[in-house]
Amino acid sequence: MDMKSETGGPIGRFRFMNEQRVNLDGFATPAPELGLVAFDGPNDPAPSIRVIDGRVVELDGRAEAEFDTIDAFIARYGIDTGMAEQAMAIDSLEFARRLVHPDVPRETLVRDAAGMTPAKLADVLSRLNAAELVMAMTKLRARRTPSNQAHVTNRSDDPLLLAADAATAAAFGFREIETTVPVLADAPSNAVAVTIGAAVASPGMLVQCSVEEAIELDLGMRGLVSYAETVSLYGTEPIFVDGDDTPWSKAFLASAYASRGVKMRVTSGGGAEALMGGAEGCSMFYLEARCVALARAMGAQGVQNGGIDSAAVAGAVPGGVRSLMAENAMVMLRNLEACTGNDALMSESDVRRTSRTHPIFIAGSDFICSGFGSIQRYDNMFGPSQWNAEDIDDFLAMQRDWGVDGGLRTAAEPDVAALRERAAEAVTAVYRWLGLGDFSAEWAAQAVDAAGSKDVSAADLVLPMNASRTIMDTGITMLDVIAALEENGFGVEAARCLDMLKARVTGDYLQTAAIFDEQMNVLSLVTDPNRYAGPGTGYRPSAARQGEIDNIRQQVSVADLRAAQRAHQTSAIRVAGIAAPDHDPRDVVIGVSPATGRDVWVTLSGLPVTDVIDELLAGLEEEGCVGRLVRFNRSIDLGMIGLGAARLSGSGIGIGFQAKGTALIHRRDLATLANLELYSVAPTITRDLYRLMGINAGRHAKGMTPEPVRNPYSDEAIEARYHTRVVSLVAMERSCCRDLDPELMEIDR
Repeated sequence: MDMKSETGGPIGRFRFMNEQRVNLDGFATPAPELGLVAFDGPNDPAPSIRVIDGRVVELDGRAEAEFDTIDAFIARYGIDTGMAEQAMAIDSLEFARRLVHPDVPRETLVRDAAGMTPAKLADVLSRLNAAELVMAMTKLRARRTPSNQAHVTNRSDDPLLLAADAATAAAFGFREIETTVPVLADAPSNAVAVTIGAAVASPGMLVQCSVEEAIELDLGMRGLVSYAETVSLYGTEPIFVDGDDTPWSKAFLASAYASRGVKMRVTSGGGAEALMGGAEGCSMFYLEARCVALARAMGAQGVQNGGIDSAAVAGAVPGGVRSLMAENAMVMLRNLEACTGNDALMSESDVRRTSRTHPIFIAGSDFICSGFGSIQRYDNMFGPSQWNAEDIDDFLAMQRDWGVDGGLRTAAEPDVAALRERAAEAVTAVYRWLGLGDFSAEWAAQAVDAAGSKDVSAADLVLPMNASRTIMDTGITMLDVIAALEENGFGVEAARCLDMLKARVTGDYLQTAAIFDEQMNVLSLVTDPNRYAGPGTGYRPSAARQGEIDNIRQQVSVADLRAAQRAHQTSAIRVAGIAAPDHDPRDVVIGVSPATGRDVWVTLSGLPVTDVIDELLAGLEEEGCVGRLVRFNRSIDLGMIGLGAARLSGSGIGIGFQAKGTALIHRRDLATLANLELYSVAPTITRDLYRLMGINAGRHAKGMTPEPVRNPYSDEAIEARYHTRVVSLVAMERSCCRDLDPELMEIDR
């Protein structure tokens, strides 16, 4: 009897299963050579160390003469050489058991771990199963009292809505608030608005504005923000080089923050190196062990890790989610503050995303989430979080169900309404007093009542940019904001902001894992240490059973993804010579990445790359400009490609385009990581948007200031659907890198 459906497709049960949201996620066949493997990569070294006269001369199989910059930094600053050989001699399984044994205190484990190499700690922690990781984290976290961090952003950079939402987040119990911008120039305004809103609801609120590092440091030095965490570390040297960084430059930046009393943690996370095409055949977990060792070595007080933006990459491979939690445990074992990820949405499945967070929620962490989206998903300019405003009631119910402190509390609606109204009033008064802008009564009323930015039709999108320009041009600091608050009847809020500046002078909140409670007491490793002292073995799947678990039917191999690109191959792009600088003020160079027209033929949004180039050229033509197409061969970094294009162009304006679809507008006098406009979410970019980017580039070339085009945001888990494809495309890009000068390209019509 034929059991197929009448259409010849899957039978009904499998048609039903195919429609479930978990099948929107991307699952990858492990590809160790690309770093798409959680543990035990083919190039992971065996643990080893040799110390002569206090100097590390061998680290994880490499002699000192072979050290790269990461090895050299860890060897010099990240190993307790006095006890290294003793610590390395401890059997890895024995040390893993000590992590969960109630009779071995945290202080002893931290002392021994200080003498261990990255490969040793990776070997130790990879032996813990999920239940053992919960037990280990319960004991290892630095601060006794758990906490949580909120994202407060919106699509409009609306200061009134930001302030109201910051007050709301503080009311629900968040002790840190992180904001960012869809338009870089709005950052100072966002920092001021969120800081005021947080102070309305509570003393001791830590605030960050996550933007380009130099701007973020400037905001910190002005006192407009009180912590930072976007100092990114990577586990392979080429990824550092791509960003013009080294461990030494990152350590200098950490020192710069500390010198001004600004709390700082670094950011890393498994899967980043694979996503950026530089994993060097190593596992995600081993590379993260190197990052955590760097964090310890450079003197950072904490680490934000657990995948972060690349969590979906780790989640695509067998054991990847367990590796994310093991990353967090490693930070704790290194005696650092642990901000345990759970920020970027890893999955469209509510079951999978809860599964990813719940063990950490049970164990407790210094910060359960490094960015719980306390605003709605569509307003989260970091991309949807693992947990968002839609989930606050669920999270609160989970705390109740388990009797667990996840850092949040229930807030009454009348109280929140009053806080939102006062936050809007405070921002209105400060902005008027400092000459930053005026808000209408209608705008303020909408912001107080709004569930999100879609409810604030009265918002003026230009005001935040003008306010930010005034803040930077006139040298406004937090003291000016405090004076404006005091002069306009907001004495309580002024005192709270001043207390934060005083705290920077005393420096107590630079202690590891420091937060303030609502009485401005510092809770940290020093003042509130975790002294948990509370079993042993458990079920381990056999190799056969593990294979059954790992080999699910939805997985897609890298070979499949490469074949999909070949199916779109054309011969429409050809080399026309070496690209040279031009002096025509109408000249705008479109710089494309090495694989464009070689191995990559279609973007993540499904558009052929030749169609994208046609739209960019058409947009330039509409503005009376002339576009030249140039392929850059030495780097896949979009900022470097865009800047290189700008430096070749007669107008000083260039467009950078990476074959997977990301694009930006650059100007020859900007830093590599700065830009005029950026399309960073490649799968969502349409033909019309590429044409608009061409138009705006032409307007910049003519000296105009066009309204910046904003990334189209989706409430889908974009990373989960596309990141495994991105790993393959980035690997193809890297394979096309050549030591060749930029090439002038032409499209056959």
